[in-house]
Amino acid sequence: MSNLFTARSATAALDRPTRPRRALPALCLTQITSWGIVYYAFPVLNSQITTATGWSAAMTTAAFSAALLVSALAGIRVGRILDTRGPRTVMTTGSVIGTASLIIIATAPNLALFTAGWLLAGLAMASTFYQPAFAALTRWWAPDHVRALTVVTLAGGLASTVFAPLTAQLADHFSWRHTYLILAAVLAAVTVPAHAFALRGPWPPAQPSVAAGATATTTVITRSRPFLLLATALTLSAFAMYAVVVTLIPLLLDRGYTPAQAAWALGLGGAGQTLGRTLYAALARRSSPALRATALIGLGGATTAAFAFITGPYLLLAVLAVIAGTVRGNLTLLQATAITDRWGANRYGRLSGILAAPTTTASALAPFAGTALAVPLGGYPHLFAVLALASAAAALIAWHTTPTDGTTWTAPVRRP
Repeated sequence: MSNLFTARSATAALDRPTRPRRALPALCLTQITSWGIVYYAFPVLNSQITTATGWSAAMTTAAFSAALLVSALAGIRVGRILDTRGPRTVMTTGSVIGTASLIIIATAPNLALFTAGWLLAGLAMASTFYQPAFAALTRWWAPDHVRALTVVTLAGGLASTVFAPLTAQLADHFSWRHTYLILAAVLAAVTVPAHAFALRGPWPPAQPSVAAGATATTTVITRSRPFLLLATALTLSAFAMYAVVVTLIPLLLDRGYTPAQAAWALGLGGAGQTLGRTLYAALARRSSPALRATALIGLGGATTAAFAFITGPYLLLAVLAVIAGTVRGNLTLLQATAITDRWGANRYGRLSGILAAPTTTASALAPFAGTALAVPLGGYPHLFAVLALASAAAALIAWHTTPTDGTTWTAPVRRP
């Protein structure tokens, strides 16, 4: 019996992929740093940028949104590289590019070069943000990748908490240009060595599938009805979610709440995201992918509708903000696991890059589109009602995202 137990333990150990011990803590650190500096520093510094340079806020924000669009397009190619070569070279190079882009932004003498710096930053976003980290953890930690993904998104959720106040403190003592140069140095010092040395583990082959459609190509999957419906559902949901985040403060201000109360409501939503991400693993064990997507997207629409029709009291709105944030936190992990839930880890980088392209584009356009639509729709409550309808449509579409055409994936049987 002892020999049998030893043999089984040895076999199970062989079945597990070789995981770099430092990869998960390193990715937690680099997600906080990359998101905090490349993404969250901009909204803190933008008012100082426009005041010092005379450039309009619309143009500087457009440059930032252009970076998100570049990230969406570049993510497809980055995903293909990740599938074959792993994350080390991609993420290390991305960190170097991110540092260079911030230096260009900080020293730009005109708006054209400032915009060029942000376009370069878009390449860094595609190479260092969640998508490559998710690809790395999905391959190294499968089939226990949900736990690893939860940990890294919990860490990523702290990016604004750490770097928004830090950026504000730096801006109180330095110009926006010097602040960005300091942040560029921090980005290089933290993320370049972390990616270069902590992601050195062997890149394991994708786990084989045993389903009838195991040999389905990327093209077959991405042209399949479930994939197209999944992309549509997640894109509609992302547009509604990010439009709500951006327009929540103006909605509350229009209803007579103070700027501090509105800011607290938005901040409570961020706390809710952290809470939501701790619940996702349990939810994943107890629901099918289509049911989970339908329920979470539908709940997101329900909270948006509640903001449209509930005007107070403030305590009720604060609770609602926490619930909405909890749903958003789950939606982040929903997208991270959408591919593996349906088609396995094989070609995860390519498939997730293609899936993320329209959702990232929607996220980039949502702040402008949401604000622009509020006026013709008759105000922010009407905008929220329309966004709730968009989420409801996305939830209905998500129900039909279970592969039924032979491209589905079944996990290999694990030895006891």
